Amino acid sequence: MSNQAPNQARVIPLRPSAERPGTARPADRPPTPREPLWRDLVGDVLRRERQAQERTLKDVADAARISMPYLSEVERGRKEASSEVLAAAAHALGLGLGDLLARAQGELVRLTGRHAHASRTATTSSYDGLCLAA
Repeated sequence: MSNQAPNQARVIPLRPSAERPGTARPADRPPTPREPLWRDLVGDVLRRERQAQERTLKDVADAARISMPYLSEVERGRKEASSEVLAAAAHALGLGLGDLLARAQGELVRLTGRHAHASRTATTSSYDGLCLAA
C-alpha cells in the first residue's frame, strides 16, 4: 500500500533534482556536471555552421522551407525539432542529416568525454557511438 493520497500522482523526475537548501553534500563527492541536452547540441551546430557560411537566419529558413522564428528557436535549443526539420535545415546548409548528428555527437563527446572516462568502470562499455530512437 502507498502512503499517497488517492488523487495524487507520483512524479518521477527525469533528471536528479538539485540539492535541497540546507542539505550538505559529502565533502568527498564533487558536484556532478549537468549533461547538455541534445537539442542544445544540435542547435549550436546549426548556428555555428550557418554563421561560418555567413548566412542569415532568413536565408537558411527560406532554403529549408521552415519559418525563421522556428529556426531561431531550434538554434537556441528552445524547440525539439523533428528529424524532418533537422534534415531540411542541414540540407539548406549543405550538410546531410548524418553530418549534423555526427557533429552534435562530437560536441557531446568533447563536452562530456573527460567526465565519462573518469567515471567508467571495468564493466562499462567503452563504445562512444550514437544511438537515436524514435
